[in-house]
Amino acid sequence: MAAPIDFYFDFASPYGYIASQTIDELAQRHGRSVNWHAIVLDANFQSLERIRIPTSVMRSDYIRRDVERLAAFSGVDYKTPSSLGLHTEMAARLFHWFNDRDPEQGRCFARAAYRAYFVEDRNIAQLETLQDLCAAQKMDAAELQHLVNDSANRARLKAEIDLAESRGVFGSPFFIVEGERFWGNDRLPQLERWLAQGPY
Repeated sequence: MAAPIDFYFDFASPYGYIASQTIDELAQRHGRSVNWHAIVLDANFQSLERIRIPTSVMRSDYIRRDVERLAAFSGVDYKTPSSLGLHTEMAARLFHWFNDRDPEQGRCFARAAYRAYFVEDRNIAQLETLQDLCAAQKMDAAELQHLVNDSANRARLKAEIDLAESRGVFGSPFFIVEGERFWGNDRLPQLERWLAQGPY
């Protein structure tokens, strides 16, 4: 069976959001599956590449317009959120809790969280918003409260981030297939050619 595509994303990344809307369809065209990996690209993230995009750049007018343009070009619903650059650790932790049990449920949660942030302008760092998203996945408030304080759940995300760092991941979206790394939506045509024709 052909190797899956590993898709790394940060819930705070508008570029990761746009990629999340297209990567599964791209993979299916070439008989591939996709493994989704939520990470958090905060000040503690130290990729082997040591590449860091300043927060001021990610909040600039250029990035705002670039994302709006890319979303329109990709046919993806998008509204610039009023609070860019949220810290999304809890959303990432919840994603892995769902994903470890059922990858399809993990995708459903991820898509709903991304839509809440980048279409509905809801704050996915707030517990109230996360409660709504989790309720849609049949998680009750007591279980969510347990996960908020659960050290094992926190360690699960750290392990995912450590693995991403060791694989040279440094941005969102980031794709790895057959050991080859592709960073950003603008590399998706190269990724698709790799899938269609093999290494080059």
